[in-house]
Amino acid sequence: MNHPIQSVSDIPPLIATSVVRGSEQGQSHGGVYIVDPASQSVQQVLDWNTVNIDWAGRGWDRGLRGIAFYDGEVYIAASDELFVYDQQFRQLRSFRNPYLKHCHEIVVYKDRLYLTSTGFDSILSFDLVEQDFSWGLHAAKLNGVWHAHRFDPRTDVGPPASNKLHINSVDCTDAGLSFAGLRTKGIISLAPGATLAEQVELPEGIHNARLTDDGVLFNDTAANYLRYVRRDGNERRFAFPVYEERKLEFAGIDDSKLARQGFGRGLCMINQQLVAAGSSPSTVSVFDLDSGMTVFSVNFSMDIRNAIHGLSVWPFDLPAAASKTQA
Repeated sequence: MNHPIQSVSDIPPLIATSVVRGSEQGQSHGGVYIVDPASQSVQQVLDWNTVNIDWAGRGWDRGLRGIAFYDGEVYIAASDELFVYDQQFRQLRSFRNPYLKHCHEIVVYKDRLYLTSTGFDSILSFDLVEQDFSWGLHAAKLNGVWHAHRFDPRTDVGPPASNKLHINSVDCTDAGLSFAGLRTKGIISLAPGATLAEQVELPEGIHNARLTDDGVLFNDTAANYLRYVRRDGNERRFAFPVYEERKLEFAGIDDSKLARQGFGRGLCMINQQLVAAGSSPSTVSVFDLDSGMTVFSVNFSMDIRNAIHGLSVWPFDLPAAASKTQA
């Protein structure tokens, strides 16, 4: 049994990325933030303001996404490029691949980084020792049956572009590789022989699905909840913060209905009791799975277009202050 936290100072620092939907050239379209609950502060460590963007569509290519760590360095994915930073967020190198498109989440397992390639219904593997993309897995569901196809992302014989599943989360443990997305309707695992199997059934419209020791945790984005469903059938639902309409900036300009209040995306387990989750406008909340309470919440921006994307526990010393605001 976990013990309730005594104060927010018990919550470790978090790192979050954001994207800004509908922004125009010259405007910020996302960044990287360090949230320190102990000091009640938010530090923006990177402002992703570049003109080298595909400006078609809403939100797709703007901002930074998944976050991972390896050998003391910080790996952050943009839509079609993988960036590597030091702990002070100085860019060290970056990598592109023709089969990396609309990347969402990434995860490190041993010496490999796994990336969701949402625009190709695929998972890519990046060899962290060789610093190169090493293999890919394309997923498809035909007539109710899952199919997997391995391919080499260093060649031109990979899959065609497609976004039927909208794969947005990936996990890899000793038990194997798994992924989920808006339209996978469950967490799908890679079984021996490069076959795919459904581990657990989930609703459509989810982000960041992951198995826990006693159930499943996911952002039910379509329903505006973080949901924790245990194997015994018990469930907790955590509603995301909602703000007064008059305080929102750029409200009503996005008819895609993707930039809206309570749009839940971004999730990380702090420990077996606490989970951090993101929502729009850019807000990070920490929920207690035992008590069902919200124990911490901070808002970065009231711009409704500004949405959290990636979220993780920050494992290093806090970077030198660049721009710090009180939470």
